[in-house]
Amino acid sequence: MKKMLIYNALLGLLLLSSCQSGYTLVSVEGERVALTDKYEKTKDASAAAILAPYQKQVDELMKPVIGHAAHRLEVYRPESPLSNLIADILRESGKVYTGKDVQVGVMNMGGIRNILNEGDITFGSIYEISPFENSLVVVTMTGDVLLELFEQIARVHGEGISGACLEISKDGKLLSAKVNGEEIDEQQEYRVATIDYLAEGNDHLSAFRKAQDKVAPEGALLRKVFIDYVERCEAEGHRVNAKVEGRIVELENE
Repeated sequence: MKKMLIYNALLGLLLLSSCQSGYTLVSVEGERVALTDKYEKTKDASAAAILAPYQKQVDELMKPVIGHAAHRLEVYRPESPLSNLIADILRESGKVYTGKDVQVGVMNMGGIRNILNEGDITFGSIYEISPFENSLVVVTMTGDVLLELFEQIARVHGEGISGACLEISKDGKLLSAKVNGEEIDEQQEYRVATIDYLAEGNDHLSAFRKAQDKVAPEGALLRKVFIDYVERCEAEGHRVNAKVEGRIVELENE
């Protein structure tokens, strides 16, 4: 039965990819499938034989250790160690790639797809956290637009931020916002490092569409700048580390 399912799946892919096919895709249905050890216990020899050469290539690429994490880094709202880390990496990389100071970094929680476990960090670890082809983008916006962006972040009860501190209410209102410890000047220009997906105004952060300027450095995939950061930490002899430090504080409604 499993063998037939594999063959059917391969046949379907061939039909969809063939330019000679007269078939038209009219709908797609799917559901989440929990990947548990059940699949390890019920291996299909034929399927394993088909996948073996590809698995070897993937393992050779993904298993090398590139660094080490000081402890388990998770992602959760309103603020988390892993979202802080990635927002920091974006802001730091924005400065490196553009040669200009970048005041704020923003990463959406939904774009972080896994945790970073304590101990060995491999290429595979980074791909699991960032499986999408997202790239670094640095935008320039005035302070009033930045405040609007922070209001939108408050509305979803937090995203990954760097260089800023927000106080938000339990019902999703922005109570206060500071950048580098200072009040935001609505007329001043601020540079914000993020990913291309958010820079287009997605994931409820439409304020990004009001940016005055956008710079997308060539080749600066999120995965690449993350890997570069991990390798740099390893070369300097310290472990990747991050913590919750009050960047977003959720207060009780008065």
